[in-house]
Amino acid sequence: QDAFVAFHVDKVLVSKYLKPLQIGELAPDQPSIEPTKNEKLVKDFRELRATVERMGLLEPNQLFFFLLLAHILLLDTAAWLILFYFGTSLLPFVFSLLVLTISQVQASWLQHDLGHLSVFRKAKWNHLLHKFVMCHLIGASANWWTLLHSQHHAKPNCFHKDPDIDMHPFLFTLGKKFSVELGIKKKKYMPYNHQHKYFFITLPPLLFPTYFHYHTFYIAYTKKFWVDLAWMLTFYIRFIYTYGSLLEIKILNCLISLHRMLESSWFVWVSQMNHIPMDIDYDKNLDWMSTQLQATCNVEQSLFNDWFTGHLNFQIEHHLFPSMPRHNYWKVAPLVKSLCAKHGIEYQCKPLLTAFADIVHSLKNWGELWLDAYLHK
Repeated sequence: QDAFVAFHVDKVLVSKYLKPLQIGELAPDQPSIEPTKNEKLVKDFRELRATVERMGLLEPNQLFFFLLLAHILLLDTAAWLILFYFGTSLLPFVFSLLVLTISQVQASWLQHDLGHLSVFRKAKWNHLLHKFVMCHLIGASANWWTLLHSQHHAKPNCFHKDPDIDMHPFLFTLGKKFSVELGIKKKKYMPYNHQHKYFFITLPPLLFPTYFHYHTFYIAYTKKFWVDLAWMLTFYIRFIYTYGSLLEIKILNCLISLHRMLESSWFVWVSQMNHIPMDIDYDKNLDWMSTQLQATCNVEQSLFNDWFTGHLNFQIEHHLFPSMPRHNYWKVAPLVKSLCAKHGIEYQCKPLLTAFADIVHSLKNWGELWLDAYLHK
C-alpha cells in the first residue's frame, strides 16, 4: 500500500518481517482497492511515485545536510561565546538567547529530516545522528518523536488517530463538525468562543516548556528508551556545565525557560499553519493522496521561508513523500500540482503571514460555531 511505500526506505528488509504475517492472497474476484478510495487517483499517484524514484528525487545531497548541521553547531557555540566574551549583562544575554533559540529551532528541523530517514541512504546512520541531534543537541527523545510523528503522518487531522490534534476538546475545539458536536452536547472544558485569543498565551509559548518537556521523559521512561534517556542526560550536563560557569542559577533557569518558550512559539506557528486551518474529521479511509491533501497546505517558497520553516512550507510534498530530502520538494511540486489539477483536488499555497492568520481565523470560527450550538435551545 502507499503508506507502506512512503514510510519504509529499505522495503526488502521490512518485507522479511512482514512475510511471516501473510495470511493469504485476495480471491480473484475481490477488488484490490476499497470503495472509499479513488482507484484512478491511486494509479496515477503510484505512477508519480515511480517517476520520482527514476528522477532520483529520493536521493539525499549530504553536503546540504552537512552545511545545515555545521550552521547549527556554529550558532550553538556562538550563543555561549557571546556571554563568555561580552559578559552577562542584559544586551549580551538577549543576543545569546536569540542565537541559542535559532540554533535549537534549526536543530529541530534537522532532527525532523533524520527521523524521516531522508539524510542518509542507510537507516542506521539516520537513526544514529537522529539521537545526537534530538537527544544531545535538543534534549528530547528521538524514539518519542518518531512514535508520535509517524501516527500524525499516517492519519493527519484524523481525530483519535493523529496525536497532533489531541488538544481537542480539552484546550481548543477543532474543526467544524467537532465544534458543533461539542456545543450540541453542552460540553465546555474551556471558553472556546475566546480560544483565538488565549491561543497566543497558551499553545505557542507553553507547548515546549510544559507538555513536551515532561511528556518526552514520561514516554522515554515508560517505554524503556534507556539509550535515549542517556543521550538526553548529556544535553543537560553540557548545558549546565557550559552556561552554569557563566551564569547564576536564577539567570541560568531564566535562559532555559525563555529559550524554550521562544523555540516553542516558533515551532507551533510553523507546524500548525499547514494543518489547523485544514479539514479535521474522523478517519474516512480515503486513499493516501486524498488523505494528505485534505489535511495539508503549502506556504509560498522563498529562501527565507525555506530556512525559517525547515522547508515545511512544502508540507504537501513532505506528506506525500515523507522520506524525500527536503531540498528536492520544489522539484516535485509542479508534478504534484499537475496531478491535483487532473483530479480536481485543491492544492492550497499561501503567503507565510496569511498562513499564520488562518490559524487564528479558524480557531475564531470554530469557537463561534461551538457557542451557537451550545446556546441553541
